[in-house]
Amino acid sequence: MAKLRPLYDKVVVKRFEEQEQKTASGIIIPDTAKEKPQLGQVVSVGEGKILQNGQQLPPKVKPGDRVVFNKYAGTEVELDGEKFLIMSEDEILAIVE
Repeated sequence: MAKLRPLYDKVVVKRFEEQEQKTASGIIIPDTAKEKPQLGQVVSVGEGKILQNGQQLPPKVKPGDRVVFNKYAGTEVELDGEKFLIMSEDEILAIVE
């Protein structure tokens, strides 16, 4: 599998899989009508954000962290049949502990 190595303050996140959803009456909701999960696991992290004074701010997240992110965060990419999100660290709302 090829590796994604993000630059600067970018983070690669693998979104957790969607669970099959049914209504109370047993109707299965199609994938097109479902909301995508806003929870994922950090796969790779860039070196950190470059501040205006030239210093580098190290990232707060690390590979393996479970994170919550904004619904429309990041750019979805597919690599070797797997889907990933590449987003700025600023788009991550929280780390799940």
